[in-house]
Amino acid sequence: RSRVFLLAGALYPWQWQWPANLRRFDHIAPAQHAALYSSSRATLNITRREMTASGWCPSGRLFEAAACGAPILSDWWEGLDSFFTPQEEILIVQSAAEVMAALRQNHGELTRMAARAAERTFSEHTGEARAIELLKHFEAARSREVIVPLAQELAA
Repeated sequence: RSRVFLLAGALYPWQWQWPANLRRFDHIAPAQHAALYSSSRATLNITRREMTASGWCPSGRLFEAAACGAPILSDWWEGLDSFFTPQEEILIVQSAAEVMAALRQNHGELTRMAARAAERTFSEHTGEARAIELLKHFEAARSREVIVPLAQELAA
């Protein structure tokens, strides 16, 4: 069965010989992201080298795709499993063969995986959820006893 792939991002060179079933865009406007992700059988996330080197630095696109119910295939980077559970909420792929195998998976299983990722995104990865988490950290820090450094204590 023939599939059409969409490649979006300015970092992919135009001069490459792309397959005929690939549509290439430098940029997808943010207002069009939801329609794009919602219409995708799956979204492939390839993390930028700088982000993988730092680790713990997910692209906002992961959360957008998950919120739209798109199954996500991604390369591995340090900390990914703290945002999504591999093989349950996100599929880790390391080669073209693994991407193709993932795309051949049962549609129902991909849909269930996407639903689990969407549920986690809405419960843990929204701006509101992050603000609540930050406030809890502030409250914990505020309620701890303040330790006066010995140098200050001796000077007093």
